[in-house]
Amino acid sequence: MNTLQAPGAAVMIRPHHFRSNPETSSDNAFQTLSTPAAGDAARLALNEFDTAADQLRQAGVTVHVFDDTGTDTPDSVFPNNWFSTHAGGHVAIYPMFAENRRRERRMDVIEMLKRDYRVQDVIDYSGLEQDGLALEGTGAMVLDHIARIAYTVQSNRADPVILERFCTHFNFEPVCFEAKDAQGRDVYHTNVLMGIGTDYALAGLDMITDPARRATVARRLEESGREVIALSHAQIGSFAGNAIELTGGRRILALSSTALAALTPAQIAVIEKSAAPLPLSIPTIETAGGSVRCMIAGIHLSARERSQA
Repeated sequence: MNTLQAPGAAVMIRPHHFRSNPETSSDNAFQTLSTPAAGDAARLALNEFDTAADQLRQAGVTVHVFDDTGTDTPDSVFPNNWFSTHAGGHVAIYPMFAENRRRERRMDVIEMLKRDYRVQDVIDYSGLEQDGLALEGTGAMVLDHIARIAYTVQSNRADPVILERFCTHFNFEPVCFEAKDAQGRDVYHTNVLMGIGTDYALAGLDMITDPARRATVARRLEESGREVIALSHAQIGSFAGNAIELTGGRRILALSSTALAALTPAQIAVIEKSAAPLPLSIPTIETAGGSVRCMIAGIHLSARERSQA
């Protein structure tokens, strides 16, 4: 089974002080400001997280859970934005746009990766925040690990200079485009409109504003051998694009219950030819403007063999 696109392990951050983040609301149209009272939201989000992590483990995915230790990191449940891992032992650490999201970076996660997996190098781009630049990991980029393409929506969360640097270091080709939602608002992260599996891709192609770029993205996905599942604006609004393929006992597509309910039977049938959909119920967490893909930082590293005591 080809697992290059679908990692068998992930890092997740258990949120103790979850709430909607005012520092990201200006450009995240998926965020819902009318959230439950802070205490209720934190309790509900914690319960949703624990259930989701258990479901992933039951499906055979290795899940490394870290408890959030800060009280001023409302988006810590979305670790895929501040680091990524890559086959061959490579790790990237990213600069974040919102100031309070920069506090989500933590070295204990990186140290665990070094201890349990084969890490050759860690490239840290976070110092570029001092120049007002951001590249928010696999939120800003949707990576095709097989065809080596970094699909990237142009936004203040994806600086082109850092993107070019990342692609040079990690051997990806950048494919950039502008995207807007049905109300004409800029899309802030690529992973809300696109998710790439091994044999299929979920994509809100209609959100790509330039017809030529739209055709290019569709063509590049098809050239990689994938069946393209075109998502409507309404399906994108239900987080149907914010999904991640993982490998457990078999390949699964982790997505929210909201997202799965938005897909048509024909679209689900395409997915099921390659992976089993695994719906996770996270309605409170989704009020922060991210869904299942954002919660899961996939580990594309080789595990170290543990010595027997």
